[in-house]
Amino acid sequence: MKIAVLGAGAWGTALALQAAARHDVLLWARDAQQVALMQRERVNARYLPGVVLPPSLALTVDLDAALAHAQQGLAVVGTPMSGLRTMLQAIAAPTPVLWLCKGLEAGTGLIGHELAPQVRPEGLFGVLSGPSFASEVARSQPTALVAASHDPNVLDRAVAAFHGDALRVYTSADPIGVEVGGAVKNVMAIATGVSDGLGLGLNARAALITRGLAEITRLGLALGARAETFMGLSGLGDLVLTATGDLSRNRRVGLALARGGQPAQILSELGHVSEGVYSARTIAQRAQALGVAMPITDAVVALLEGRLTPAQVVQQLLQREARAEG
Repeated sequence: MKIAVLGAGAWGTALALQAAARHDVLLWARDAQQVALMQRERVNARYLPGVVLPPSLALTVDLDAALAHAQQGLAVVGTPMSGLRTMLQAIAAPTPVLWLCKGLEAGTGLIGHELAPQVRPEGLFGVLSGPSFASEVARSQPTALVAASHDPNVLDRAVAAFHGDALRVYTSADPIGVEVGGAVKNVMAIATGVSDGLGLGLNARAALITRGLAEITRLGLALGARAETFMGLSGLGDLVLTATGDLSRNRRVGLALARGGQPAQILSELGHVSEGVYSARTIAQRAQALGVAMPITDAVVALLEGRLTPAQVVQQLLQREARAEG
């Protein structure tokens, strides 16, 4: 199969590496200097230092060439959520598309499966998500992901492209649930990082993860997702990994906020996109419009916007009135 991966960040590069062992893969990046360096050194030093790119993985800065390559198989969008609409507009129909980004589109508040039909009414699209750190996938450490789409043909291509010895790909017909889980868990990871950074303990961490999953589920159900999806890889699995794993960028943002860091400075030092920072306000606004209570998300937004300190966020959450858990 011919596969074009559009975006040479950590995650796009990691999946391109995995697919290149069995398929004809072309990895595109917009930065010509980055591509030239990767071609010369055979490593993506900016995002995956120390991971060698195999000779079978082709690289290009020519978007038209990458899009033409994808027409014969599969296009994989590896940009942040902010670039998804532009990429979907550029990819010629009826090329099947799979995106990797997790979040809501700023301004519209749409998740990918709400956005894509506006651009690609033929419906050949899906999302690949789940608990995964790019550096571990790139090094072929065991990982399980979930591909979600309303189109069985897209699911078949996702499995054919990426399912292998170290990377298991499950399938789901609930893309809304998969995308909500992937988006909102980033905000919950920031909250858990703040809690850990303040030294609140393991009890507090467990409470945040559990109540965070409740928030994710409420929003997902309001958008039409299936409840069982949130107990799977893209729900509970991705939340636990992102909230507790030391490689999590969103968790590291929370840890830095607990130390008194400012969001702009933290992101600059991080050097990677933290989707939780960019999506938190949009998620809160979407939830408010639907009448869905998301107190942890609201607290993270207040912290990121400087309206509350970490200590005040904790106090606000602890002072909420008692209620039934369900």
